[in-house]
Amino acid sequence: MLQVGQVLRDRYQLKQQLGQNAGRQTWLAGDLAQQPPEPVIVKLLAFGDQVQWDNLKLFEREAHVLKQLNHPQIPKYRDYFSIDDRILWFGLVQNYIPGSSLKELLTQGRKFSEQEVRKIATDVLQILIYLHQLSPAVLHRDIKPSNLILGEDEKIYLVDFGAVQDRAAVEGATFTVVGTYGYAPMEQFGGRSVPASDLYALGATLIHLLTGTPPADLPQRNMRIQFSDKVSLKLDFVRWIEGLTEPDVEQRFTTAHQALEALNSRRIPNSFLPVHQPYGSRISCKKSPSQLDLKIPGRGIKASDTFLLFWVLVWYGGTFPIGLLSFNPIVLLFWIAGLLPLGMVLLPAFGEVDIRLYRDSFVMKWKLLGICYRQIQGKTSAIHRVRKSDESITINGNPLATVVLQAGVQEYKFGAIAPPLAELERDWLVQEIKDWLKIK
Repeated sequence: MLQVGQVLRDRYQLKQQLGQNAGRQTWLAGDLAQQPPEPVIVKLLAFGDQVQWDNLKLFEREAHVLKQLNHPQIPKYRDYFSIDDRILWFGLVQNYIPGSSLKELLTQGRKFSEQEVRKIATDVLQILIYLHQLSPAVLHRDIKPSNLILGEDEKIYLVDFGAVQDRAAVEGATFTVVGTYGYAPMEQFGGRSVPASDLYALGATLIHLLTGTPPADLPQRNMRIQFSDKVSLKLDFVRWIEGLTEPDVEQRFTTAHQALEALNSRRIPNSFLPVHQPYGSRISCKKSPSQLDLKIPGRGIKASDTFLLFWVLVWYGGTFPIGLLSFNPIVLLFWIAGLLPLGMVLLPAFGEVDIRLYRDSFVMKWKLLGICYRQIQGKTSAIHRVRKSDESITINGNPLATVVLQAGVQEYKFGAIAPPLAELERDWLVQEIKDWLKIK
């Protein structure tokens, strides 16, 4: 039985137990070979009924890999030993990093800002660039908040290489399933880990930091973690995290270097733009090789609309009796002026847009309360570009950006007011239309 004060190998004096689970213990200890004694971390594995050969192999692999690593943000390997204290213990000694794990900070109620999470992402990516560029590449395979330490120097340290694997592992050989549910991608559970698997785990970790909710507890759609409606982030950062956590490894960032470049430039390659419908969107999208149908419904009355509606009623209520008693052009102007705020409520709330694209032509219809009040037709073959507009006009802080179908000098726009589209919806529709038209 290990206890506080016990000295292992006449060198490591146990100070405080930091963790314990089946056959494993982690201790803060003092290295008596140094004066004054330096704090170190001692990880111990008891070989017995609770520990299988596979666990011992992973433990030995961790020691072997750590011995070869040399990175300032990976705790340095110091020693590996075994002792027989009625139980056979295997020990791994590393430098101690003063600080707290991100899991501990989350448990304490710590809220992470976008700027802080970007810094964490940058630190981890720089570590992964080092690991993945080794020959053979070293895959951590268990990145999560508990394995990331925020040091007293405000740097992030990657710890616990117990699930580590190098890419030299023989394909087809037996493997031990490692990783943590919610953070590990599907290919990892099939024994096909690649560098992009660590990127997925990083993305899931960032989602946990931003939402305060473990990724396994968040809703999913088509195996994608839905988190954008629970955070207030710049769109490029949302997109970037979605690029990390794409379930299809072929659609994910390939390397940590590529991911870091995209993070710093704040420009996501087109191949990583989400083509899935944003969570909570009510847009109907039906497509076949010959036809693409889009139906954009009104958003309904919002609480913020009631104030404007009240003043419209007051406006008309005050001028209507005067108009009945005497026809006055000024009163008529007041009535016309009242149509603008009324339209600002009715069009977003009850307007809808129907767009139907065929291979040779397309038609766009705007409706209010089911009645078509505007219709545009054009040639599908003339459309050479689909994009978002960059209008700077805003209403209530919301930009009046639109989706634009460009055919030569003619532009066909929708999605500003009647009804308005969320920014993620605009991006998704641009990609859907591009894909159907087969244009870049």
